[in-house]
Amino acid sequence: MPEARVAAVRRFNRFYTKQIGILDEGVLRSPFSLAEMRVLYELAHGTGVSAVDLATALRMDPGYLSRVLRRFRRAGLVRRETSAADGRRSVLTLTEKGRSTFAPFDTRQDEEVAALLARAPAAGQRRLIEAMGVIEEVLGGPAEDPGERYRLRPHRSGDMGWITHRHGVLYAQEYGYDERFEALVATIVGEFVERLDPARERCWIAERHGEIAGSVFLVKQSATVAKLRLLYVEPSARGLGIGAHLIDECVRFARRAGYRKITLWTQRELLAARHLYQKAGFTLVGTQRHRTFTRRQLVAETWELTL
Repeated sequence: MPEARVAAVRRFNRFYTKQIGILDEGVLRSPFSLAEMRVLYELAHGTGVSAVDLATALRMDPGYLSRVLRRFRRAGLVRRETSAADGRRSVLTLTEKGRSTFAPFDTRQDEEVAALLARAPAAGQRRLIEAMGVIEEVLGGPAEDPGERYRLRPHRSGDMGWITHRHGVLYAQEYGYDERFEALVATIVGEFVERLDPARERCWIAERHGEIAGSVFLVKQSATVAKLRLLYVEPSARGLGIGAHLIDECVRFARRAGYRKITLWTQRELLAARHLYQKAGFTLVGTQRHRTFTRRQLVAETWELTL
């Protein structure tokens, strides 16, 4: 191997680790090491993973990972649960304390990466992302699996405007809904922000390639009933499992929050969404004809899931 190539790679490694602050004593000004932050990240953005799978994915010594997880469990950040799909398998998930602890650092990481990218013009940003893809490909990184190339995160400033805008544009294009539908969405997201109860309500944002790809809300209808609202997936991201993942997160959160039932309101013509609700175990319990946001007659449907 030519010495110049080895030196070039080492020079790049020194440059990039300095850029992203990987050598800082506390990653993202947190009390956690880089390895601990990686574990928290995988748990925050996964749907339940075993310790063995986590060690394999992170290429981490199982003994060291076991000690990290033990500290996290003692601190109330991580819980071990029986897998819903396989009762013989245990999976790890973040507790509510774990999610609330990690969320600010996850947001800070997004902000720091955004600030790093902002130093380059749009064309330079695209070159950088493409170059990173080349590095992954050449060094044997996993081939892109569209179904895995997205992540879920909590909402942040700007998301509510995006959700309102995209609902208004897409439903006008695909179903002919008028501005009254956009007004309804604006009312829903406005009430969510004004009345948010973090312990019992949540919004999830799906991101793919750095862009928002979908969203969903779970809000409190009563002490025992939650309401799933505004499930949305961008046309370019459909078929990747994002919609099902968003619904699963709502169901999982609702159970932990102590709800006994989830209800939702949709339209009969939204076939893809109806299929996802049915697949998740929801049942149709009522219908009503209306013309709330279109000149056509629509059939509204109420679906429920007993938890």
